[in-house]
Amino acid sequence: MNRNLTSSLRSPLGNNLLLRTDSYKVSHWMQYPPGTQTVYSYIESRGGIFSHSLFFGLQAYLREYLQTPVTLADVDEAAALMAVHGEPFNREGWLRLIEKHGGLMPVRIRAVPEGSVLPVHNVLATIENTDPEFFWVTSFLETELLRAIWYPTTVATLSAAARTTLLRYLEATCDDPQGQIAFRLHDFGARGVSSLESAALGGMAHLVNFMGTDTLAALVAARRYYDCDVAGFSIPAAEHSTITGWGRDHESDAYSNMVDQFGKPGATFAVVSDSYDIFNACARIWGDELKAKVVASGATLVVRPDSGDPAETTLKVAQILADRFGTTTNAKGFRVLNNVRIIQGDGVNLDSLRLCLSNFFHNGFSTENISFGMGGGLLQQVNRDTMQWAMKCSAMQVNGEWRDVYKSPVGDVSKASKKGRLALTRNARGEVQTVREETLSDGQVDLLQTVFENGRIVTSTTFDAIRERAAVGVNQFVTSRAPL
Repeated sequence: MNRNLTSSLRSPLGNNLLLRTDSYKVSHWMQYPPGTQTVYSYIESRGGIFSHSLFFGLQAYLREYLQTPVTLADVDEAAALMAVHGEPFNREGWLRLIEKHGGLMPVRIRAVPEGSVLPVHNVLATIENTDPEFFWVTSFLETELLRAIWYPTTVATLSAAARTTLLRYLEATCDDPQGQIAFRLHDFGARGVSSLESAALGGMAHLVNFMGTDTLAALVAARRYYDCDVAGFSIPAAEHSTITGWGRDHESDAYSNMVDQFGKPGATFAVVSDSYDIFNACARIWGDELKAKVVASGATLVVRPDSGDPAETTLKVAQILADRFGTTTNAKGFRVLNNVRIIQGDGVNLDSLRLCLSNFFHNGFSTENISFGMGGGLLQQVNRDTMQWAMKCSAMQVNGEWRDVYKSPVGDVSKASKKGRLALTRNARGEVQTVREETLSDGQVDLLQTVFENGRIVTSTTFDAIRERAAVGVNQFVTSRAPL
């Protein structure tokens, strides 16, 4: 592996663990019952818009952040800030942690293997302190541990839902659905997210399900955190400035240049074609003036509309290109465009994706004719409430005795939390379920694995292994079985 591309994506703001939490966490060490020895918490999706979750992202957090010890300089920085911020800072506690544990976190984190697809409302990860002297560390880490899991897991789940929809249409209209699926949804989201780290984490999460991306930070992150040399691929593509820079009267020359530069036998290249009139570009320029040149190049031209109603525009583009370039009919009776394909990269979300695919299906076009670029809808238009993520304390050890800890608000039963120390297992029917750890019977396997303990990663995985697990599990997603 080329380690030159494994530099950290960490922001300078994120170097001090003591400042990567919420302000109110700083005073919680004073609030627990006397005699508290262990605080045990878990993370779950409490529902939301998906029936299942695709777990991903924990190892990236562990490698980037949690293996780094707290230092005296960190304590001094946090103490100075808290003194003016208004929070009572546990300076002695953190200094003792440095003295006793070298600044490494005395916690144990257990989790399902990344890439696992599980029904929501199940435990995905747990954390507890391993040294009774530092019972307050468990909850102190909630802010960043929950954030490290909810965002990439939500993006991976959204991407998996899109994959499920695309695969269903490919299976209905394409001779080789498994051979086509990897590049049906392309990540266009790098510019639409709030930070470089979001691009990296969300971009990686998408690549669990697909192979197409323009988010380079995702490739760097997959290499750094999951030992993957190259997690995704792209093709040469035009943007509006490289077309409009030629002037409206020379639109054809701009397209011709793209064929000259990238139109090699077996190659694929994309040209945004809606700068002025997408339908004229398809019918007159691509379908007439440059048709022979495109065909002779031996390459596949991908036409990109970038405006208008996605479902209506892509169908009309397909009809024009079919008329100009012709089609062949595959074994399932659907038309496949000759020499050209389409990519829709504007306004793509799960709803518009389904509408586009349905339009193609009902007009006799195979899904292999079209791919999609998803940007903000993939990496940015999610939040913690999308899947109702929560980390809650479910058990404490106080004066040597374990007690259940839970919430059960009368105003919202959906926020009731689980009780006790938890395990994830399968029942006699093979269904995944969360149970109390002490109720596991002989032979029942706890799907949670210890991945981090006392400052060190003890179980790691690779990106390839994550993809394999996800490919098996993603078929569990509940999708509409209404007619296509």
